[in-house]
Amino acid sequence: MVDGLPLSSIRRINDLALEVRRQIYYTLLPAELLCLNGVDLTALANQRLVHLVCPEGTGSVEVVVYHPDEARDPLLYLQLADTANNQLMVLLFVVNDPHSPRFNVDRDWKGAPTKFGTLERNIEAEQAAMQAGLMPGQVRRGLKLARQLIPIFEQFVSRLGHKMFFLDPLTYNTAILFERYGCNYSQGRKQMEWINREFAPGGELYNKLDESTPFRQAGAHRTVHGRSWAIHDGILGQPFTDIKMYKRVGVPAGINTFPGGVWKPGQIE
Repeated sequence: MVDGLPLSSIRRINDLALEVRRQIYYTLLPAELLCLNGVDLTALANQRLVHLVCPEGTGSVEVVVYHPDEARDPLLYLQLADTANNQLMVLLFVVNDPHSPRFNVDRDWKGAPTKFGTLERNIEAEQAAMQAGLMPGQVRRGLKLARQLIPIFEQFVSRLGHKMFFLDPLTYNTAILFERYGCNYSQGRKQMEWINREFAPGGELYNKLDESTPFRQAGAHRTVHGRSWAIHDGILGQPFTDIKMYKRVGVPAGINTFPGGVWKPGQIE
């Protein structure tokens, strides 16, 4: 509530004065991330490191935080929006370790954007990223902050008077990650369960792990990492789309479509 008026949407926040918008959207930023990377929101010199895209009259916001010494990729990128039925959706969040090696999976060999590999693919860069332990779409190693971000999102939507928010996982590993942080499916759970069944020995997807490409290695079915790269490589026969999820504030869903699955080779669940 600002000046006695309730705030229930991104659009209402975006109609406020810019400085008030900043104060509200800065609550989405994990304090640990800022502290460890030298971003002080109270210092005017550091305001150039935090970019907000939240025009008046719109129902979306992008929050981008850069490291003082590395401006090519953001430390943190958040995109939230109002939905058509007055709910809140987290469209995308990305966290990068700016000091880790970069893999140019976001550009093809000509330098054109790949749009997370959906338009074109840089196979050489993807193979190097996979071997380094990254997931599809990652240009750098992450900072393992998703566990902190979900409660921050919960607090933010709760302050706006909502009891849940929605998420749009772009990759298989993101959907599994959201499951592990208490999210449920509004669409796509049957597909996720089918994927798990068919990656079991003898299943349709298991049988396609024939080493015909670097992303379809035998044994890939055992890990989220292996499955996600195989799915990115087209093993489903169609894009990984139409998966929609939501998180109820303070209520873990307890969904697990990959029971016993480990994240990467060599890890224990």
